[in-house]
Amino acid sequence: MSLRRLSLLLTGLMLSSPLLAASTQYPLTVDNCGVPLTFAQPPQKTVTIGQAATEMLYALGLSQQVIGTSLWFNDVLPQFKDANDHIARLADNTPSFESVTGKRPDFVPVQFEWMVGPQGAVGTRQQFHDLNIPTYILPSDCEGKNNRVGADGTRLAAFKVETLYKTLAQLAMIFDVQDRGQQLITGYQARLAKAVEQAKTQGSHNVSAVFWFSSPDLNSDPFVAGRKGIPNFMLDTLGMRNVIDSDEEWPTVGWETIAKANPTILVIARMDRRRFPADDHEKKLAFLTSDPVTRNMDAVKHDRIVIMDASAMESSVRLFDGIEQLGAAVQSATPAP
Repeated sequence: MSLRRLSLLLTGLMLSSPLLAASTQYPLTVDNCGVPLTFAQPPQKTVTIGQAATEMLYALGLSQQVIGTSLWFNDVLPQFKDANDHIARLADNTPSFESVTGKRPDFVPVQFEWMVGPQGAVGTRQQFHDLNIPTYILPSDCEGKNNRVGADGTRLAAFKVETLYKTLAQLAMIFDVQDRGQQLITGYQARLAKAVEQAKTQGSHNVSAVFWFSSPDLNSDPFVAGRKGIPNFMLDTLGMRNVIDSDEEWPTVGWETIAKANPTILVIARMDRRRFPADDHEKKLAFLTSDPVTRNMDAVKHDRIVIMDASAMESSVRLFDGIEQLGAAVQSATPAP
């Protein structure tokens, strides 16, 4: 091949392919929720606290760097099952500080600040950092949010999907896989834009909804999505309306109040954990169709109930599955003119 033809070929490849991201330069310092984290090299022994953080690392192709996981709501995504089967699960729910540090990790990404934070159920960031173990809180759970108010914190500002993209970009930089991170972000942005366009054509502005996550007891007030969290972002993005008016992440609201608001659809969380009786979505369905208040709601009478993985209601790679599922339900849920 002549030099001229080789030059033309390389030029064509450069024009038809996205530019490669620059490699990480170590030592790398990243600001995480106001805490500077410095990495001399990519982490090799990561323990995750939270399914969202775990599946983000898997999506970035980093399963070989994960040595332990914890805090699961759903079974792992099918495409990650083989890799996940070989990684220790320290706990289905909250792991102990000793079980995490006992794996001698060099990095601990955390989904919720109430797990590792000032009042951490597992421990404080300082406890981990005293052992030279950097902890990384997903920005979506600390930026624009006060986690010292309410069981799951209170949003000071509405959730923005940019914090999810920021998490992916920062994790990709920490592990020096920026190309993979950018590919994921670009793909998720395209899926989100497509879901929004489809919802607009289906009259989503006429649809209201409530998200029921779980309940301490089936006869008690349910945990439902507030107006500034991830589910509300999904509704706002698709042009739908949340009937719950609260800044808490997952406030408890009485069924009488919800029934009076009469949402067009009910979205109920499906999860594999069994911390509360209402974690079982089948029990949720049985309650909705038998309770004298809920069974008369239009969404129940007309079977406008969406069953969504709990992890899709979090700032995770499953959020995009959830928003596509919600968008697909708009057409059947739109009231007749």
